[in-house]
Amino acid sequence: MQAKDWTEPSAAELAAIEHEMPLIEAELDLLDAEIIVLCAERALSELDWQRVRSAQRRALRAAASLYDRPAAFASLLRIAA
Repeated sequence: MQAKDWTEPSAAELAAIEHEMPLIEAELDLLDAEIIVLCAERALSELDWQRVRSAQRRALRAAASLYDRPAAFASLLRIAA
């Protein structure tokens, strides 16, 4: 892709990203917890595993909340198309 082919995101695309931010942030927290578990050079504590489980629950709640609103989700699909 050349620089001239790139355009700024539209207001609708930015709104869609902002709408999805709780899920994006929850997934990043989950990724951080998983990286700690995978890269640990010590024995993992119960607290490490609890952090992973907590992050998983947070990501699932955020996804459920996002996709539980059919009208909002449908508008996001229209923007992406």
